[in-house]
Amino acid sequence: MKIDDDDFTLFDLPQAFRLDRAELDARWRALQAKVHPDRFSAEGAAAQRVAMQWAVRVNEAHQRLKDPIARAAYLCELRGAPINAERNTAMPASFLAQQMHWREALDEAEGEAAVQALDDIVAVREAELLDEVAYALDERHDAEGAAQRVRALMFLRKFRADVDRRLETFDV
Repeated sequence: MKIDDDDFTLFDLPQAFRLDRAELDARWRALQAKVHPDRFSAEGAAAQRVAMQWAVRVNEAHQRLKDPIARAAYLCELRGAPINAERNTAMPASFLAQQMHWREALDEAEGEAAVQALDDIVAVREAELLDEVAYALDERHDAEGAAQRVRALMFLRKFRADVDRRLETFDV
């Protein structure tokens, strides 16, 4: 184990989008048990600091791998197609039109049921995009194509956060 190993190597998993979440979590627990700073208390402060760095590294890798969008973005980067979401916001016109339509629908939605129905529609599209990302990365080995879909997923995640905030207003 090297601290600069990629996340998949660190967890001894294949570099693939599809992964078994239970296996990931089990490997995370095993790694945490191995590198936990308390295990190194008898070895002094320096050993505990190193263990703390390892614990942070393992936790960061786990967070990235358990989140499908972060995992997809990470795989794209590993395969030479970084997302660059802050600089690359170009999206197909049809996707942007759909986004505008959903934003208008959210603005005009009257009542919790209407907002929830919109969220359900967007959730279906999100699941479709995740399937497309899985296919692009695991079967076609098309990191560029996957990267475009990951950027779309990032837009959807942000929109769904707005929908969640709107739904929270009904809980008050």
